Amino acid sequence: MLNPLVMAIQTAIVVEGGAMRGIFSAGVLDVLLEEGLVDFDLAIGTSAGACNLASFLAKQHKRNFRCYTEIMARPQLFSVVRALGGGHFMDLDWLWDQLRVEMPLDQEAIERNRTQFVSVATCARSGDSVYLSHRAPNIHDELKAGCALPIFYRGPIRVGDLEVVDGGLTDPIPVEEAYRRGARRICVIRSRPADFIKRTDLLSIILPTLLPVGPVLSRVMRNTALRYRQTVSFLLSPPPDAEILHLAPPHPLRSSRTTQDRFRLLSDYKLGCSVARLFLGQIAKLLA
Repeated sequence: MLNPLVMAIQTAIVVEGGAMRGIFSAGVLDVLLEEGLVDFDLAIGTSAGACNLASFLAKQHKRNFRCYTEIMARPQLFSVVRALGGGHFMDLDWLWDQLRVEMPLDQEAIERNRTQFVSVATCARSGDSVYLSHRAPNIHDELKAGCALPIFYRGPIRVGDLEVVDGGLTDPIPVEEAYRRGARRICVIRSRPADFIKRTDLLSIILPTLLPVGPVLSRVMRNTALRYRQTVSFLLSPPPDAEILHLAPPHPLRSSRTTQDRFRLLSDYKLGCSVARLFLGQIAKLLA
């Protein structure tokens, strides 16, 4: 369901996922909030990128930073022992319960925001991208569904009539979807350096066959690296009528997908803030 306040999409902000690497885009978005650079027509993100955008649209400054460095840095989130025992390696159920109690998302503020908010998920049955347009009170659960990476979380999550998993499998940087929806001035926030190339290695071929995900998701997971490369190609060589601002870390982040070291997380958050400040003039011009 589209936000009725949005008449036409001209500008968009797009945020890549990456689990704990999302601390970089959290820094970028906090600076944009501080500077009042928030009036995008469309906000679309994948996995952790969509979660970061939710706090941004709710104007909950530094909520993302606290989520990463306080709740998500706790040992309950990741557990190899739990995974070997048949549970989740990344316990999204625990995480979302803690977020509801300790750092609730202002869903009504998101709904009042004129910006259309979309997150990406992957249909577990068809393997297609699913684009969720959020409305309260379901935003919280839909964001969780889009973060359910099969390697980390056992089983899909139901959203309406669909069973979905992490959107990064099929649309890791949804800049093309923003373009399809009419955006021609697009700000893209990455969690990887601009020249990063995702490779299809032996592990990415073998691992899906070892996981109980079924043939459809196994095929999707084997093609994720190719889809990533296609998206980056579009990003770096956009159509002539599109203007894309590309905010990416200048070097690999100190944080990996599962990093819980607060010093590294803080370092990458500050890096996101620094990169954002370099682009403030261009972002203001894009929104003008």
